[in-house]
Amino acid sequence: MQRLIKNIFSRVVLFGFAIFIQLFVLVLVIWKFSSYFVIFYAICAVASLVAVLVILNGRSNPAYKIAWIVPILVFPIFGGLFYLMFGGSKSSKRNQRKMLTIGEKMSATLNQEQTVASRLCLNSPKAANQARYIYNYSACPVYNQTTAEYLTPGEIKFARLLEELNKAERYIFLEYFIIEEGVMWDAILEILAEKARLGLDVRVIYDDVGCLMKLPYGYDQKLERLGIKCCIFNPFRPVLSVRLNNRDHRKIAVIDGHTAFTGGINLADEYINAYERYGHWKDASIMIKGDAVWSFVVMFLSLWEWLREDNEDYEQFRPWPEHTQNFTADGYVQPFTDSPFDDEDLGASVYLNLINQAEHYVYINTPYLILDNEMQTALRLAAKRGVDIRIVTPYIADKWYVHAVTRSNYETLIETGVKIYEYTPGFIHSKTFVVDDLFAVVGTINLDYRSLFLHFECGVWFYKSDSVLEVKEDFLQTLQTCQNITWEDCRQVKWYSRVIRSILRMFAPLM
Repeated sequence: MQRLIKNIFSRVVLFGFAIFIQLFVLVLVIWKFSSYFVIFYAICAVASLVAVLVILNGRSNPAYKIAWIVPILVFPIFGGLFYLMFGGSKSSKRNQRKMLTIGEKMSATLNQEQTVASRLCLNSPKAANQARYIYNYSACPVYNQTTAEYLTPGEIKFARLLEELNKAERYIFLEYFIIEEGVMWDAILEILAEKARLGLDVRVIYDDVGCLMKLPYGYDQKLERLGIKCCIFNPFRPVLSVRLNNRDHRKIAVIDGHTAFTGGINLADEYINAYERYGHWKDASIMIKGDAVWSFVVMFLSLWEWLREDNEDYEQFRPWPEHTQNFTADGYVQPFTDSPFDDEDLGASVYLNLINQAEHYVYINTPYLILDNEMQTALRLAAKRGVDIRIVTPYIADKWYVHAVTRSNYETLIETGVKIYEYTPGFIHSKTFVVDDLFAVVGTINLDYRSLFLHFECGVWFYKSDSVLEVKEDFLQTLQTCQNITWEDCRQVKWYSRVIRSILRMFAPLM
């Protein structure tokens, strides 16, 4: 009974009820105006037309524009309203100005070492062009005094993370989309609390929507009482608003400026298979040590500064000299971040550059395959010119409707030679690209609209690093437990499933 009462009065239920009331009032207003249907419909049509004009004249990705224009025109009464609530990627003008200022500080702090850039250009002009693009639009340089270790599945990342956290001497920064109490987080929290007690600077950022069903209300105050500084990204409010769109989907751990982790793995038990939720959970992460960690330090501090409105001295978080002496080279490593508050869809462009310049193969792990026309065209053209394109997606869905849209993209890709596989043991959450034994990306960026256009994301781009071949080897091993989806499989899909998928595709921008 106590548990039932607790659930009834939980923040999710109360906030959900508040939003339901707002929707009810909205429907009531529409119903009241329905007696003046012609006038009301005309007003809605004009509103939807205005929304379409706003979208067309905006600077967002053309595929994202088209994906929104279709449902607006199909549902003129609600379409414009849906866009205003869920379609915009921009925060308030004040927030954008604040982010711009912090972005300028980030650019001033992260400087490209010209000897590294010149050496890369001599090695490969194609790689240098990709690295230059990432630097110009994320402010994150390319480095060579950096080593990397590819970590999969989540259990291995968890063990390495605990090991590195225990070594911390100065500070620990954690930024995650999801944190949930359990085996994984409890072990991490024990170390964080002890390090904070010893005087280390321990900070945590978590996304409120990502943790809405995972952490109790006011959990940040609990961490503060343990000496752990905490910020909640974009706190969830029971109000229908475009602010719900922008989430912090990054996963970053930084220790003392010399070690960092990123990838798909959140701090919750399903990511380490402590319990089975959607079959076996296959995920991937990367640990880097060396110069490139500095980019992750600045990424974290810039968002922290934006949330807290502090004025941080980034330089005090540089790694100690005794650590920098141990940095060694392992190819070229370039962490990067992608913000929804600018007009550059950097994550999507990094992926497109890799696909468009591939000569032999592109191997992709992604939990979602909700593609815009640009990405789909790039994959199809690469396959048509003879590039071996292989994509692994989950067999067991975490969200049935998202999985339905993912599967709706199979046929058009397969008919041009793209090979699709589903991970039969369960759910694959890895977000990895590996190309031609030369390039790889490991990060947080899914192949879906929200990840590519609406969320804060991050990743690491590699060129001629040992991790490139590690990502490839893991991909090929994963294929051994996958089923190949054929064109015949796609044609055998029942007619009603096709209809459902077609309807769901109209709502792809929300997924």
